Amino acid sequence: MDARAEMLGDDEFGAWGRLVSESPDGSVYSLPEYLDVLCQAAGGRFRILGVRGGDELVGGVALYERDSRFGPYVAPRRLLHYNGLVLRRYATRYPSEQTSRHLSTMSGLVEGLARTGYAALKLNCASSVQDVRPFVAARWAATPQYTYVVPIQDLEALWTRMEHNVRRLIRRCEREGTSVVADDDFDTFYRLHATTMQRISQPCYLPEAAFRRYFETLRARGMCRLFHARLPTGRTLASQLVLLGVKPTSHTVAAAADPEFLQTGVSAFLRFKVFGALAEMGFSGNDLTDASLNPVTHFKAQLGGDLRLFLALEGPRTWAYRLGHGTATALRRAFGAVRRTGGQVRRQS
Repeated sequence: MDARAEMLGDDEFGAWGRLVSESPDGSVYSLPEYLDVLCQAAGGRFRILGVRGGDELVGGVALYERDSRFGPYVAPRRLLHYNGLVLRRYATRYPSEQTSRHLSTMSGLVEGLARTGYAALKLNCASSVQDVRPFVAARWAATPQYTYVVPIQDLEALWTRMEHNVRRLIRRCEREGTSVVADDDFDTFYRLHATTMQRISQPCYLPEAAFRRYFETLRARGMCRLFHARLPTGRTLASQLVLLGVKPTSHTVAAAADPEFLQTGVSAFLRFKVFGALAEMGFSGNDLTDASLNPVTHFKAQLGGDLRLFLALEGPRTWAYRLGHGTATALRRAFGAVRRTGGQVRRQS
């Protein structure tokens, strides 16, 4: 197959959206409608590099671009967990034929990406993309990453997969009259989000006004849903933002809880009830987004999901980016060490 890579025009976004929706590699993150909203809220810009085999669009990648002092770059960020390859699947008798076509498509992508002139390129692929030999042959690094995807089409089966203590906490929340609602109460969500991020010493995903614009635009387009766990008094204990857009898998991108109620099990209660709501919408899975080794991932593991490996592809960087990025990283580490040392001195004095 003769694969040719080229940037798609706006009039071709419809064909790209259909490919994203049909491919197991596709997700809401690759849709032009989603990327347009993200750019408006967070800055940056996007282009779509498509690959044609004859007159057919056979694959591509949506490129969310940002600028650095060393040149433009492409990489995942908060609210953009996946930004990787999307490949067409073929109804063919022989697996070797599908593999051959995919290798040709990826070779076209490697060549097309080499022409973009980015200072750095990092692509988080879906777990369905496992064969990336053309990228490795072109000196790209392929690093394993992990996430949990919860199968939600059979809630009874999921219930038996969840840890006993999690089920106990969910039942307790039910006895206490806690309920889950889906509404547009962004103010409460953001308050809990800001509190949660402060507690773990991390910045908010977006400033409040930008995050509100992001949510309200996506909600109007039917591409996200906001869920809350509330007491009978109306007090919100936890909130969860879920991205929709491409079935069968939804994506939980932000979850937050009132610190006073962290030990009540309300986070597990909200997650389980949201799984049910998503199943009613026709989704069969929920990606919990990231499974780095930390306490949050331990909690995710208790929810009965499947651990999925996905590949992060990182292309060769320009010498200016390598030098500048390395220097900036070293300075951040040095300043961090100074701050930690200063904090220890203050505590001891």
